[in-house]
Amino acid sequence: MKGLMAAGQAKAVVVMGVSGSGKSSIGQGVANRMGWTYVEGDSLHPQANVDKMSRGIPLTDEDRWPWLDLVGAELARAHSKGHGIIVTCSALKRIYRDRLRKAVGGDLYFVYLDGSPDLLASRMRERRGHFMPSSLLESQLATLENPEGEPGVISVGIDEPVDVVIDAAVFQLAKL
Repeated sequence: MKGLMAAGQAKAVVVMGVSGSGKSSIGQGVANRMGWTYVEGDSLHPQANVDKMSRGIPLTDEDRWPWLDLVGAELARAHSKGHGIIVTCSALKRIYRDRLRKAVGGDLYFVYLDGSPDLLASRMRERRGHFMPSSLLESQLATLENPEGEPGVISVGIDEPVDVVIDAAVFQLAKL
């Protein structure tokens, strides 16, 4: 295969989007299909960030920098060893995505999970056991800088069943 899926080529991919877009499900599914390592980006948040979000307080850039550095380090570690890796990360602003690109020091690809605010809100209301309350969706949508048109970014709609979204992501990644 060409591009990202060529044999022997290091692959670093961020599955991104606002809360409720399905980053964890899609990221895990793509990693499984590709035989790559999967890292849940939320698990890299400092406890102070988790506590803040749990209280319904949006994160600031200053809150996000240490987290983004941990995400970047995970991506860079796998990339330097030639291992494929999928990491979930909201990556809401271009400056965040550029920071991750710099950390990797090579090609970094983003799968942007795109959905309507109504669908996202519905998903957030239905999920259980996540620290991010649905009240923060509005702040995430306000912060989001759409990544379409940036290098190495593919956009996948999330209004289909999970397997269909995973198929679309894998198909588009294969074309890079």
